[in-house]
Amino acid sequence: MSTALSFTPPDQATINADVERAFAEDLGKGDATASLLPAAAQATAQLTCREDAVIAGIPWFDACVHKLDPTAQINWQVNDGDRVAPGTVVCHMHGNARALVSAERSALNFLQLLSGTATNTAAYVAATAGTNVRVLDTRKTVPGLRLAQKYAVRCGGGHNHRIGLYDAILIKENHIIAAGSIAAAVLAARQLHPTLLLEVEVENLDELQQALDAGVDRIMLDNFTLPLMREAVVRTGGRVPLEISGNVDLDTIGDYARTGVDYISVGALTKHVRAIDLSLRLKIG
Repeated sequence: MSTALSFTPPDQATINADVERAFAEDLGKGDATASLLPAAAQATAQLTCREDAVIAGIPWFDACVHKLDPTAQINWQVNDGDRVAPGTVVCHMHGNARALVSAERSALNFLQLLSGTATNTAAYVAATAGTNVRVLDTRKTVPGLRLAQKYAVRCGGGHNHRIGLYDAILIKENHIIAAGSIAAAVLAARQLHPTLLLEVEVENLDELQQALDAGVDRIMLDNFTLPLMREAVVRTGGRVPLEISGNVDLDTIGDYARTGVDYISVGALTKHVRAIDLSLRLKIG
């Protein structure tokens, strides 16, 4: 359910589709203000990061600029996944002036959001230092930008949980109620989707044992206390990977990680994101 850590972005068609939606919102029938500039005017630009951050989103930034000026030159001084200090110049550009000013907002929106996601993730990963825990994202993403944000999580040192409802099975309380028991829910899931990873969310140690007996692939401990987390690790004995979910923040994740669990999923990686402060300065001519 979690991928190997990789900075490989989504395919170009996915990135281009993200950019098309962004431009449809922002440009509409055309940039009325940019039309004031001479059509042939050229411009240079410098992009600076104003705070400590982990950069993510370069492929989306490039796609925005090259959509409007395919010949524009973008010289990056950093890579996705790099941590930069305040005042770092992250890229220089040269291209058609109208194209650069028209692409600016959408390009920055992608880079600021995704760098914010990567920076937030890096903080959570740092809080688990000294443990073997993998920090996972969730499906609590910006609508339409899930693959982009999940890429940014990887840039920040995190790992991806399932991408959507189609690539893994996570049996929760309502599924168990509908099926009648954990065992019945697991049996039905195995019969319908035998190749998918199967995880069950449990709320107490009795349900933990039921999940172990059912032979699941992973168990999610939902809102367990620290003592119960430690007990779950002992009872499981490494037979099935354990994941913690619920009430996870930067103040709690370190203690949770030291219980010996394998994964901690954090909705805040992609949900509670503050855009990174980036400044693009243009010079005409």
